[in-house]
Amino acid sequence: MISNSSRIVAAVEIGTGKIAVLVGAITRGRSLNIVGVGVAPSRGVMKGEVIDYKAACEATHHALEMAEKRAGARIEEVWLAQTGGHLDGFYNEASVNVKSADNTVTALDIASVCALAKEKELPPGRSRIHEIRRPFRLDGRAVPDPEHLSGRRLEVGYWIVHGPESKVSDNIHVVGGYHLEVRELVLASLGSGALLTTADERAQGALVIDIGKGVTDYVLYRDGHVLVTGTLPVAGDHLTNDLSIGLRVTPAQAEMIKLRHGRGVVVTRDKADKVWLNGDASFGDRQLPKLAIETIAAARVGELLEVVRQKLGPAFSPEHCGAGVVLTGGTAKLPGIEEAATRVFGLPARRGEAPSWVKDELKDPMFSTVLGVFQFGLRTAHEHALPPRRKTGLLSNLTRIFAST
Repeated sequence: MISNSSRIVAAVEIGTGKIAVLVGAITRGRSLNIVGVGVAPSRGVMKGEVIDYKAACEATHHALEMAEKRAGARIEEVWLAQTGGHLDGFYNEASVNVKSADNTVTALDIASVCALAKEKELPPGRSRIHEIRRPFRLDGRAVPDPEHLSGRRLEVGYWIVHGPESKVSDNIHVVGGYHLEVRELVLASLGSGALLTTADERAQGALVIDIGKGVTDYVLYRDGHVLVTGTLPVAGDHLTNDLSIGLRVTPAQAEMIKLRHGRGVVVTRDKADKVWLNGDASFGDRQLPKLAIETIAAARVGELLEVVRQKLGPAFSPEHCGAGVVLTGGTAKLPGIEEAATRVFGLPARRGEAPSWVKDELKDPMFSTVLGVFQFGLRTAHEHALPPRRKTGLLSNLTRIFAST
């Protein structure tokens, strides 16, 4: 039952393959009860970008309506996941000399160094999505909270994620067309990472990779903090496309073959081992070499994971990633993908599992991002007051971002 004092919030993911909506009743600012679910096939969206506004609206509004009906309540606000190849990020840091005569760090010192680290201007037409703070350093040593400590020089850095205002606002306008207000933008990778790793794992260092249909999101943690995030416009669709070309079948047939017989690594050894294309003895049904299917799928999976490693660059090192690699998203269901990740990153890899508090019907990887949007937001929102509600200037209002701690 929904309390009269509850905020009714929807976490929304507008993806290439599906639109996912979860409705949560939030009480006392931190307690969450999932009360409604809506899932619809995506239309008008490609690699995280709206390419057909009308189609995207129809699909998204259908999922929102479904979720509201199941919740038995009207959504009051939306927390919207952000992904897509149009997003980019950079690191910026700053330092200040501690001003007090006795070298004790004050709140003013902290505010000053944070403001300096975040003030780097973006290129024209870009909007900030997240400003993710890394640990403070006081005289070279990492400290979680420097206030009242003694030192001479205070430093901090931020990983700043940004995207083109036009493309970011497209998703906001799709939700706004249902007469709902988007109150928060949450990077999809941060959502998945928040859900699928524990605080201890983030402290050990962990890499979370979410391989969807159109894009792949990743986040690297070190010492409990986000070190790097990113999005690649390469994902499950590329496996399907390669299978379609290599096997000379339609994209729909290739998708079916991928789901039935695709693997992250090759295990078949007998070239004579065949599988049926349709398996229903229909006209035109034919046999395909199983080895070829596995070889094509495994090659693309390996390439995708190699690109993630290259994008991470020197930020990634196995010795600082003690919790290993966590895989999620629809493509992470491929058998053997954990072994493929281990080969690329030289670390133990596993499929992400939702925590025990998640109901069984929501443990499918398709819900990892939207569940994580709630978890990430609730974990960090108490550190920041929500901005006043406004009818105009929404995009600029949304550039106030959670600091990851």
